[in-house]
Amino acid sequence: MPASRWNSDFMELLSWFSEEDTNIDDFLLHPIVTRVGGDDESPEGEIDIPQESDQTPDVLPILPLRGLVVYPETAVPLTIGQPRSIRLIDDVVSEDNRLIGLVASRQPELESPGPDDLFSVGCVATVHRLLRAPDGTIRLLVQGMSRFRLGEFVQTDPYLKAQIELIPEIEEEDLAVEAMARNARDQFERIANMIPSLPRELVESVLLLDDPLQTVYTIANFQRIELEQAQELLELVSVSEKLQKLIALLAHEAEVLEIGQKIQKEARSEIEKVQREYFLREQLKAIQRELGESDEQAAEVDEFRAKIDEAKMPEEADKQARRELDRMSRLPTAAAEYGVIRTYLDWLVTLPWSVSTEDNLDIAHAREVLDEDHFGLEDIKERILEFLAVRKLRKERLEEFAAEDDQYDDEIRRLREGVILCFVGPPGVGKTSLGRSIARSLGREFIRISLGGVRDEAEIRGHRRTYIGALPGRILQALRRVASHNPVFMLDEIDKLSQGFQGDPASALLEVLDPEQNVEFRDHYLEVAFDLSEVMFITTANRLDTIPRPLLDRMEVIQLSGYTEGEKKEIAKGYLIPRQLRENSLRENEVSFTDEALEEIIRFYTREAGVRNLEREIGAVCRKVVTRIAEGQGDGTVEITPERIHEFLGRQKFRDMEEIAERTSLPGVATGLAWTPTGGDVLFIEATRMPGGKGFQLTGSLGNVMKESAKAALSFVRSRATKLGLEEDFFSDADFHLHIPAGSQPKDGPSAGVTMATALVSLVSGRPVRPDVGMTGEITLRGKVMPVGGIKEKVLAAHRAGLKTVLLPKRNEDELEDLPEEVRKVTEFVFLDNVDDAIEVALEPMPKPKKKRTKKAAPVKEVQEQ
Repeated sequence: MPASRWNSDFMELLSWFSEEDTNIDDFLLHPIVTRVGGDDESPEGEIDIPQESDQTPDVLPILPLRGLVVYPETAVPLTIGQPRSIRLIDDVVSEDNRLIGLVASRQPELESPGPDDLFSVGCVATVHRLLRAPDGTIRLLVQGMSRFRLGEFVQTDPYLKAQIELIPEIEEEDLAVEAMARNARDQFERIANMIPSLPRELVESVLLLDDPLQTVYTIANFQRIELEQAQELLELVSVSEKLQKLIALLAHEAEVLEIGQKIQKEARSEIEKVQREYFLREQLKAIQRELGESDEQAAEVDEFRAKIDEAKMPEEADKQARRELDRMSRLPTAAAEYGVIRTYLDWLVTLPWSVSTEDNLDIAHAREVLDEDHFGLEDIKERILEFLAVRKLRKERLEEFAAEDDQYDDEIRRLREGVILCFVGPPGVGKTSLGRSIARSLGREFIRISLGGVRDEAEIRGHRRTYIGALPGRILQALRRVASHNPVFMLDEIDKLSQGFQGDPASALLEVLDPEQNVEFRDHYLEVAFDLSEVMFITTANRLDTIPRPLLDRMEVIQLSGYTEGEKKEIAKGYLIPRQLRENSLRENEVSFTDEALEEIIRFYTREAGVRNLEREIGAVCRKVVTRIAEGQGDGTVEITPERIHEFLGRQKFRDMEEIAERTSLPGVATGLAWTPTGGDVLFIEATRMPGGKGFQLTGSLGNVMKESAKAALSFVRSRATKLGLEEDFFSDADFHLHIPAGSQPKDGPSAGVTMATALVSLVSGRPVRPDVGMTGEITLRGKVMPVGGIKEKVLAAHRAGLKTVLLPKRNEDELEDLPEEVRKVTEFVFLDNVDDAIEVALEPMPKPKKKRTKKAAPVKEVQEQ
């Protein structure tokens, strides 16, 4: 039986006594008085057990109870089903002694509790009635008599028997006990009033009780109490303690019931409010029909029908919209589904199904706009002009081709209207702003969303309408905001997509960015096709290796490299300085930057591929000027010179040439060139040796590929020691340590192989590396220099650092065509076939040994002793 006993126990008692002349009040008021004997009218299977007065024996059969505590002076119905319990009852009924010991199990889930699983205190009970059910179970009516404490178990099979020790009750007779008993009865009545199903005659019988002990046990028998608390109530010795415990339990139960009633009342009032509003709306509709007026719902349906007609949707979307509109017209406005359908229709009719902007196909205008907004970036500008030229020529010749057997009407190889570009380059080179400039040159709308950190597929495809608060994906949301189905759509930071348990958004973008599929893009929310083929998609990224290959294959990649010093200077003059003047409320005649000042900022206060930090430094100078003007110190134009730069911006932040010269002054340090997602950079390779035995240690957060390059470099140097002019056994009694500084930054790749080999040769030979030389290239064990990537970024980094000579693999020579002319003019390029070429150029000449001077013998002077 469950730990909580409700009025169901009482109803079962009523069913027992309804067949007899015995009044239940006799059991509540005089529980020891029992019915004696039987009669012929007892139902089949039901036994009336004769009542005989007998003393409690020292040993009793023990019946374990699951989730139930029986109290003295209470009548409780029990159901017996286990074979050992049925055997116990049969033996008890067959004997003159009808007494059994009822003890609760500590773990109600146990099927057959043992002696160790029972509480130590139980209740002696007498069996009053017995009914054998057709399913083999036995139903008992037992009455508790007195408490006992378990002693030693004398039998465990076929059922439990144990020695018992009766525990007397301590009954105090004072006003405090009487007051607590009355309080307990009042609390029980208060609870009964909140439970309509509780029989009123039970409440009245409890209120008539005078004995405090009987009050405790009777109320506890019919009250919701957890098993541990019920057992604690049985084990308490004095009546006052029992009453205190019971009153606390009743108070808690009353509070819980009151809160439950409050919650139920609020829910009922809300339901009644909704029903009332529904009836009022229906009455309002009836009144409006009588007056010949259209109701609000009908007006809304007509409004949506008109919007569907104006939207000029494709056939599939139009059918879906009208089908949902018919459903909505048959639903009451208070229905939850009504709001869901209304939101869905609102999305359908507000999407730009047929709204577009006409392209401005004037190529000269487009070139003018692109040059006005951005300096350089010729590759991208040429690609946009090519797109415009193709659109223009297609428009002019479409009728001509259509007249010639309609060659453009091909379902499989249809014409592609849109274009999908991917701008890849370091931060700050103008990728995002270039998208807005392209839209302006084409005369199209521009919309941008950032994909950085997006990890849910539903961000792209939307949620299905079955979810509460579902919405379309960010693609359709953006098109709705821009109100055009052929905008320039920029997907920023596509290389920073991530994936989680919600799905892979990069895979969802495959359909969006595939010209063969996006003509019928299906959002999970809309469930109808939307044509994205006329959208000009532009994605931006800092690196390509984090973009999945299937997605990268669908885009036309255009590389944007960093700017040279000259380009940065022109960008600052034409774009950055004017914008900072406007943002800081300065007039053009109030501040001017000299070329030398801009060169000072670019060389010694910034080190980047783009121009973001350059603009920040220019803004800092402008704010210094604004502060002076606000303080009344400005008069006339403030000319920004290198001296002013030092005054406004403080000490120089970067001194690349000084650092390179200082580091390479010692043998064993070489300057390498590296590619990073933020552009090219200068990398130092440091080598040292100490006494040991052929040890080789690598540090600097190196990846596996870079570690293998270092080992290959060492093996090459050892194998060519004689030809390189090194001692053959230089490695036998020494340990070598190769370190790449900036250890907190992970580094990997094979392009530092030639630099590592040069550093090792420099260390062993004692010849320092030239401070104006930078190098890159992968090497083999035979000393062959292999081609590497990122040549343009690496050369630009060398140019920014002030290096005059750059060593490159021979097979990368063709890539110099991508470099700006100003860089090629001031940089000497040496192309390497093998490592020997690099060592010959990069290392300082071997110092010539000084000639030993022969000292002439000094004349011997005779010293005479005085």
